[in-house]
Parts: sequence; C-alpha cells; structure tokens
Amino acid sequence: MSSSSVEKIKERLSISDVLATYLKLEKAGQNFKARCPFHNEKTPSFFLSSSRNTYYCFGCGVKGDIFTFVQEFEGVDFVGALNLLAERAGVELEKFEPKNKEEKDEIFSVLEKAAVFFEKNLKENPKALQYLKDRGLISLTIEKWRLGYAPNEWRRLSGHLEGEGVSRGRMETAGLIKKGVRETGDGFYDVFRGRIVFPINDTSGRIIAFSGRIFDETPDAPKYLNSPETPLFVKSETLHGLDKAKIAIRKKDYTMLVEGQMDLLMCHQAGFDNTVASSGTAFTEAHLSKLKRLSNRILFLFDGDGAGFQASLKSGNLALSLGMEVKFAELPKGDDPAEMIRKDSVAFTDIVKNSKHVIDFYLDRLIKEGLSGRALLKEVEKKVLPYIAMLQSSIEQSHFVSQVSKKCSIKEEAIWSDLRKTGQSERSAIPARIAVVPQEKETWNRRNYVERRLFGILFWQEGEKEKLIDTGKLRVALTGTLGDENLVKALQEHKIFREELIFEAESYYGDKTHISRDVEELLIGLTEDMLRERFVTVMRQLDGAEKAKDEKLAANLLADCQEITKRLAELSEKRRAT
Repeated sequence: MSSSSVEKIKERLSISDVLATYLKLEKAGQNFKARCPFHNEKTPSFFLSSSRNTYYCFGCGVKGDIFTFVQEFEGVDFVGALNLLAERAGVELEKFEPKNKEEKDEIFSVLEKAAVFFEKNLKENPKALQYLKDRGLISLTIEKWRLGYAPNEWRRLSGHLEGEGVSRGRMETAGLIKKGVRETGDGFYDVFRGRIVFPINDTSGRIIAFSGRIFDETPDAPKYLNSPETPLFVKSETLHGLDKAKIAIRKKDYTMLVEGQMDLLMCHQAGFDNTVASSGTAFTEAHLSKLKRLSNRILFLFDGDGAGFQASLKSGNLALSLGMEVKFAELPKGDDPAEMIRKDSVAFTDIVKNSKHVIDFYLDRLIKEGLSGRALLKEVEKKVLPYIAMLQSSIEQSHFVSQVSKKCSIKEEAIWSDLRKTGQSERSAIPARIAVVPQEKETWNRRNYVERRLFGILFWQEGEKEKLIDTGKLRVALTGTLGDENLVKALQEHKIFREELIFEAESYYGDKTHISRDVEELLIGLTEDMLRERFVTVMRQLDGAEKAKDEKLAANLLADCQEITKRLAELSEKRRAT
C-alpha cells in the first residue's frame, strides 16, 4: 500500500477523532487524556498529543499513532487497520492484483469471492430465502450480514473459484475445501454444501471464515459447521459480530453475549446492536479481554437448560477473574433469543432489563431450587462465596455479604469468616479487618518521579523555538542540586526515554499556565528528596559511630544532621512562599 494513502488518512483523521470512538477522552490542556485500554487503571495515564497525532501511556508504555492503536485495539494487521481507517476517512485505497499480495491478503480475496458466490446462490434459492424470513429475518438484515447459500453439490464452489483463477491449494488454506476419499474422483470436496452460510468477519469487517447451518437434508451431517482454523481464523480469539457491535458496546457500556448465529442476527435486528457471539467455541480469556477494552460490563444471555447455564457460569467465572462486572439473563426453558424475539420481543426486552449480577443470580437460583437450612448454607459456601472473593472492590464484597446475610439468615461475621477460607486471589479486596492476603500496591520513588518531570520539561523546552522557561537556568539549577557528575549520569539515563518524557511534559504543560511555578516547586522537591536521602545515610552512620563509641565522628555526623534539618526547614518555608 502506498505511503500516499497513509498520509491522506492521517490528514483527514485526527487522533482524537479516531480514539474518541473507543475511549472517553478528557481535555488536558491542548491535548487529551483517558484511561488506558491496554491495562487496568483507575486514574487516566493515557495521553493523546493533538499536535503530534500520537498517543502514549505512562502506566504501561504503549505508544503510537492511529494505525498502531487500531491494530492493537482491534487485533488486526496493518492492512486491516488501513482498510478500516480508509473507509472512515473516505480515502480510496489503491488496488493490487492478488499475485502481488501476501498470503493473508490472498486468503481474504478468496473468501470474498466465496462470499459473493454464496450470496448469489441465496438470491436464486427462494426456499432458503423464505426459511430465513420465516425465522424472523428481514431483507435488510440478510443483506447487511451478507448471508448466503451453499448448493448441495460436492464441487460447486471450488469449480466456480477455479474458473476465477484460484488454486486448490489456496482454497484449502482458506478452509473452503478438504481432501478426502469422496465421490468427487480426485479427493477434493467443498466444506460447505446444502447449508445457509453466515460470513464471520474480523473487527475491521473483512471476511475471515464461514459458519453454515444445515438446510438440505444430508444424512449424519452436523447442524452447524464452522470453517476450520486458518491463518486468518482462530476460534479462541474470534467474536462473531464484533465488527458491527463495537461502537454500540462502547456507547451502551456493556456487551451482550449469545451463542447462535440466528440469536446474534435477531438481537441486532431488534436493536440490541451491542451483541456478539462466540464462533463455535466457549468464551475464552482472549474473547473477554477484547470486550473489556470496549466495556468492563458484560451480560450473558442463555436458555434455561442446564448446559446453557453451566457454559455461561464458566465464562462468567472467567470474566469475574478479569475484573469485569458480570450479569446473567435467563430465558424460559426451550426458548433461545432468536425464537423469543420473533414471538415476543417485549418480553425479551424485559428479561434483558431485569438481568442480575451473577452473584445475585446464583444466590436467587439456589433459593428458588428450594434449598434451605444446612443444605443452602453448604451450597452458598461452595458456589457463591468464591464469586464474592473474586471481586476487586471491598465495597462490592460488603454489599454481597450483606445480601447473603439477609437472604439466608446468616450473620455477616460468619460469612466473612468463611470467605477467608475460600483462597481468594491476589486481586481480591476483603476489608482490612479480615484480610488474608494484603493487597500489593505499586509504589513510586518520589525522587525518580520529580527527576522524570524536570528532565521532561528540559528536553521539551530545549526543542521548542518559543521557550516557556529559561532552559539554561534550569540546567544550572539541576547542576547545583545533583552535582556535575550526577547530572551527566541522570541525563544519560533519561535520554533513553526522551520522547516519552517530552510527551509527558507537553501533555501536562500544554496550556502554558503553571509551568514556571511547577519547575520551582519540582526543584525544591528534588532538593528535599536528596537531603532526606542524605539524612537517612548520616543517621545510619551516626548509629554506627555511637555503637563504636567514636565521639568525634558522632559529633560531626550529628552536626550534619542538624544542618540537613535546618535546610529542610528553609525549603519548607520557601515552598509555602511560592
């Protein structure tokens, strides 16, 4: 892809415009900040530079431009990010012949040809079209999701693709044909035959696989059949419908999870456009991590049979362990989302609205099953308390402990006592009075933080034509505080992170209003920190001198301590005066 296309996209799309569709941005001077989508944090440390059109996170170190962000966030390659951003920017990309494309691009091309073939065959099959409409789908949904039909013939698709110059090897790599002993004569046959075909897209909207539901009577054929895994399609990482749901997930701040293809399409058609489905596999940590970047809240929707509940419970457990807020919504036995929407969309909407937190849901389910007394207490201890222990918030834990206490008539202290025995994870946050594992907190060396800020300002301002501070005076002040040798060493250490430090300084001081005051305060703080470090060292030496009964050395060290204390008091007074 030519660099001109990339530049055109960058000219038309600012980094704030692009990232605002994924993150909640806050103004920070001339720039923006947000909570980083690539690691857990409560305080925003993810900054966007409007002038540079780049981003940087001071928490985890990720950085880049709109292309790297879309690649990381969407889980696509550069071409996928390019296509997605080009469509948004209204930039027409240059077309390349398949022979000039890399393997993945060739597979994309083959799958697109197959999708067009399936779509054409569906339009020519009134019976298959009527089946989809009888299931509740309207023409707009069928077209939007590019549904198709695979003729019930062994080599209809492969013959068509051969006519368009696609090799059998490429078809096999794309998951469209298989080799085996079949009545095709040469052993190759189409994977999808006699099926309604649902394309599966990556997050940029490109087709990466297909899912086929049996339509024509075929002995011993499975009801649903998915493409095999390919260089493009990894089941444990692919969520069907995420390309169409991601904006709605961000806007509504929760994801709705279903299992079937028809469930997914009917939910979107009914306005639940924040719905996604797994692609023939259980929900994995990779699935949930993708969704967590869009929203921390997730709703599992399942039918009332035991298998559906157990599968959702397992996935909910995993989501809780990742720190997500998990809710459950249970449909009447025998109903799936697609059928219920078709029969009674109002009732379906009510079920979604009345969804419950997984802990409330499970607790109410145990009570509904008629358990009471000792049997109920044992089930609560075994199945409910582990979920409470996974919660990262002590306030949430206290809330659910109170709920269990009220609904089961158990004293809260007894519940807290049992909760200690559940072997909670490191991220659990039981109140301090009964905590078993103390929560580890990230600590920052204050002096390193102050140095980082000062050198960031120095590097930034030395590169600016119109300076906001006198950088010469700042260097002199740093020399006076650190000393010549330590200044050279510090400059070498911080130059490794020069770009990040400049980004940080620019983000904090882009409004130009308080930089001079902050520089003065930071210099005071750096001097105080060095004096405190010196004080600790001298106190240790003093303790050693006193134990060795070296009165002369002890007297000199005591005088040093007094001098340091005096200087700290002067700096404190100076700080109050600024």
